[in-house]
Amino acid sequence: MSQRNQSAEDPGSAQGKLVIAVRDVLRPLVKLLLAQGLTYQWLSDLLKEIYVEVANKDFNLGERRQTDSRVSLLTGVHRKDVRRMRETARTVTSYEGPPPAVSLGTQLVALWTSDVRYLDDEDRPRPLARLASQGVLSFESLVAEVSTDIRARPVLDEWLRLGVARVDEADKVHLNVEAFIPEKGFEEKVFYLGANVHDHLAAAVDNVAGRKPAWLERSAHYNALTSASVEELAALAEKSGMQALKSVNRRAMEMERRDAGKTPRQRINFGIYFYSEATDEER
Repeated sequence: MSQRNQSAEDPGSAQGKLVIAVRDVLRPLVKLLLAQGLTYQWLSDLLKEIYVEVANKDFNLGERRQTDSRVSLLTGVHRKDVRRMRETARTVTSYEGPPPAVSLGTQLVALWTSDVRYLDDEDRPRPLARLASQGVLSFESLVAEVSTDIRARPVLDEWLRLGVARVDEADKVHLNVEAFIPEKGFEEKVFYLGANVHDHLAAAVDNVAGRKPAWLERSAHYNALTSASVEELAALAEKSGMQALKSVNRRAMEMERRDAGKTPRQRINFGIYFYSEATDEER
């Protein structure tokens, strides 16, 4: 065993502590992969590809040519595999953008939850008439503001299927205001898994690496609470978190309009999460 691997096996070393953290990160992901029938061999091949990709992109030598031998040395991947992977490297980036349904839906929810025309006196999204002929503020007019290429009816049908909206007896459309997190829609959920976990992890990795100033990456954690207390805190976290999301969303929309046409451009992602499970002694 190499000295490097010995260090990784020592829980008191820096590498050892990192290994413990990586194991925690991988467990829920492996649980999902197993549920979807994706085996260890598949993940092993994917990790090999990503090791080569990251070494090639983020650990290059500036103007000097990156060789297969150096990538092999950095990653531990056999040089023949490195050559093959570099020759057939995919051109896609980690962030390919959301599927069309998510992209349009995100824009619609952002407008509905931040534009004063669509908010009531308590800053909540108003129920909207389904058709433009039923009122000035309508779901049809909302969709038309975001896209003239897509009709409102198929958007509403998809939202009803996903549980994002409902239509009442007066034919008014109500937004599931708590979040644009579809109750069904595997494609949408997988998109947010990749986008949000990637950005959260990227922020945490930058902070561990010593980024100055550090990214916002904080949490409140307790391990001796009853189920009733957890339910109360979950409700509080959801209410407080949604207020923060709406505030950032509203300001970001204003800034995006102001920044139209300017370069260079950057993207941001601001999110919240809440999770609970039994403590070790309760399992």
